Amino acid sequence: MTALLETRNLQKSFGSTPVCCGIDLAVNPGEMVCLIGASGSGKSTLLRCLNLLEPIDDGMILFDGHDISVPGLDPQPIRQRIGMVFQSFNLFPHMTAAENVMLAPRRVHGKTREALRPEVETLFDRFGLADRMAHYPDQLSGGQQQRVAIVRALAMRPEIMLFDEITSALDPELVGEVLDVLRQLRETGMTMILATHEMGFARELADKVCFLDAGVIHEEGTPEQLLSNPQKDRTQAFLRRIL
Repeated sequence: MTALLETRNLQKSFGSTPVCCGIDLAVNPGEMVCLIGASGSGKSTLLRCLNLLEPIDDGMILFDGHDISVPGLDPQPIRQRIGMVFQSFNLFPHMTAAENVMLAPRRVHGKTREALRPEVETLFDRFGLADRMAHYPDQLSGGQQQRVAIVRALAMRPEIMLFDEITSALDPELVGEVLDVLRQLRETGMTMILATHEMGFARELADKVCFLDAGVIHEEGTPEQLLSNPQKDRTQAFLRRIL
C-alpha cells in the first residue's frame, strides 16, 4: 500500500537546538498512528511540520506522493487537505460555535452560511453538539469546545487529521467525550496521526504506535508489540513511568 503521508529523514531545529533528528514515518490511508513520548521528544513539532506550520531544515514530506516540503510551496491548499486540532481550542470568543466552524469554509471556499448550514448541522449533531450551535465558547465546557474545534477542522473536508495532545488541557471527566469523537472518526476510515498520553486509547484503536525520544522514532509497532512487549530499553523505561 502506498503511504498517504510520509516523512523521510525529516530534520528540524530551533536555533542550535535540534528537535526532529531524521524522522522516517509512513502513514497509510485509513490508519490511526499514535505518537507517544516524553514532553520535548519532538511529537508536536513533527505534527506542525506535517501541517506546514513549521518549515523543515532537511529531508522530505510526501503527501499523496508529492513533496510538499519544497521551498516556496503555497501551504494553504495543503492545510485544507491536512486538518489539525491543537491542545488549546483556539475558538474565536466573539463568534458562536457554528460561526467558528463556518468561518474557514466561507473564506476559503466562498460558501454562504445558508449553503454550509446543512453540512454543519450534520457535523454538530453527529458529535453530540446539536444544541450548542448558537452558544459562545465561554458558554461551553472544555470538552465541548474541543469537540467544536474538531468539527471546525472536519468542515474543511480534510483527507487526514492531525491531533496534538487534544485531551491534555481537559479535566479528566471531559477526556472521554473527546476520545469518543476520535472513535467515531476511526469508524469512518479517517486517516489520523495523534500525539497523545492516553495509552489505553492508543492500545484500543491505533494501528501503529511510535515512541519518540530525542527527536527520532526510537521504536514503532502495533499497540500490542510496542505497549506490551517493547524491545528497546528507552521504550521500556518510558512505559514503566507512565503505565
